Parts: sequence; C-alpha cells; structure tokens
Amino acid sequence: MLRLDDAHCDAMPDTQWLERMYNNRMRVPEHADYFVRWAAESARVRKHLTSELDVPYGNGPRETLDAFEAPRKNAPVVVFIHGGYWKALDKSHHSFVAAAMHEAGAAVVVPNYGFCPRLTIPEITLQVARAVAWAWRNASRLGGDPQRITVIGHSAGGHMAAMMLACAWNVFDGDLPPDVVKSALGVSGLYDLEPLMHTPSLQEVLRLTSHQVHTASPARLPSPAQGLFYSVVGGQESGEYLRLNRLIQQAWGRERVPVAATLTGLNHFSILDALAQPGHRLNSLARELLER
Repeated sequence: MLRLDDAHCDAMPDTQWLERMYNNRMRVPEHADYFVRWAAESARVRKHLTSELDVPYGNGPRETLDAFEAPRKNAPVVVFIHGGYWKALDKSHHSFVAAAMHEAGAAVVVPNYGFCPRLTIPEITLQVARAVAWAWRNASRLGGDPQRITVIGHSAGGHMAAMMLACAWNVFDGDLPPDVVKSALGVSGLYDLEPLMHTPSLQEVLRLTSHQVHTASPARLPSPAQGLFYSVVGGQESGEYLRLNRLIQQAWGRERVPVAATLTGLNHFSILDALAQPGHRLNSLARELLER
C-alpha cells in the first residue's frame, strides 16, 4: 500500500500504517500516567501562582483562558496551546508548563478552544487567534510586553503555533499590528493535515476536507513575513512526526525556521516534560526565543 512519503500517485493510502504513525496513545501505552501527573502538578501550580482563571476571550463555551502574571514588569509573554488532536485535553492539564515559563521570566496565557467535529480545524485556529489577540491587549496588566509575544504549542497546538506566526494579524483584526507574534515554538507539531484526512480514527472526528488541508496546513502556506519558528520532535516519535518536523523547515526555509531539532530519548508525551525542565535543551530553546 502507498505511504504518504512514497512517490505521488493515485493509489489509496495505507490506512493501517497511518494509524501506527499517528496514534500516539497506542505508541505510548503509559500515556494516561502523563495526563494524571500533569493534572496534579497543574492543580498545585494554580494554587501558588498569581493568576486569573477561566477568563472569557470570546463567546464560545470553551473560549476561556488562564492567565498567569509575570514575575517582573515588561516581561515576555507566552501563549501556550495544548494538544489533543483538536478533540481532547484541557488547559487545566497544562498549568505546569505555565510554571516553567513563569520561572523563565514570562507572563503566560493558556487558552482552551472548541473541539472537532462541532468545530472545524480552521474555526478552532481562529479561536486561538482570538486568545492571542486577548494576550496582546492584556499583556501590560499581566506584567508583560505586548511587543514580545511567543506562542508555544504541543502536537495540534504546534500546528496552531505555526499558524499564529503565519497569521495576517491586521487582516484578522484591523486594530492589531501585523506582527503580533514575534516567535513560535512547535513541539511535535502537525504541519501538514493531509495524512490526518486519511487516518480513519482521526478523520472520523476531524472531518477534514481538501480545502481545509490546503488552507490550514502551515507547510502549504507561504513562509511568514517575519519572526522565527523553532520546531522540535522527540526521537522516539513516529516516522511521520519526524518527517513533519523536517517538512516545516523545508517549506518555510532556514531563515524563518533555523531550528528543526530531533531530541533523543523523548516520546510524544515526555517531550512536554522536557519543555518544563530547566536545563533541558527544549527548555533552553524556549528561553532563547523569550530573550529575543
């Protein structure tokens, strides 16, 4: 059966192979342990950091965010976008990432967003853009500098982090400058949606169309006019995730994507722990973007 990295032809994709490539919970049998630990660590963080929780940024039922004040004035601002294939997980699982970025000196905003199939991926992406616009408008009262916004996303969130760097912000909202997002970090990001359209367990919920694939795949869009994008993936992740990590650099060029790194020993979930671990290369890459 044809695989998506083979020569282009009209043969049907190998759906069983795609399931093996994109079913991260199957690839990491202990995935539930990560979710339990993240939720517990995040609950502790929300008790100790100064924050505003469940703040509306739009009118949708899941258009809320948690905002964590910076430890100092004029700090960088991080918007962290969680993963879950646009159909699962919650901001409440990810406050532990906010703690790590707070330790790096940043104000942090962690939004929720709606899920497929009630919403399409382009609609969810617009929700996240509204959350980033909220961060720009409210950065100062969080102790942050609205001119220093970095978006970090994991998995589906990595896709949306790339989309935020590529966003024409002054077209999205005429009150915004064209360069709201100065840099972005994609952690195990999904930069081409076409394989997901052929992965039965995902397409059943995502309901992607060819038009959505072409308009909402970062690797199919022109390179952003400004900013930096760092892309990282775990060395234990599937061949498709490794390919997508290379693909975004190939599509946008090394000037825009100077880092496309594979981090040894990490799977699709442990890589998020690495982001929160001071001294780890991934944490250092995030800090590097914040210090620009």
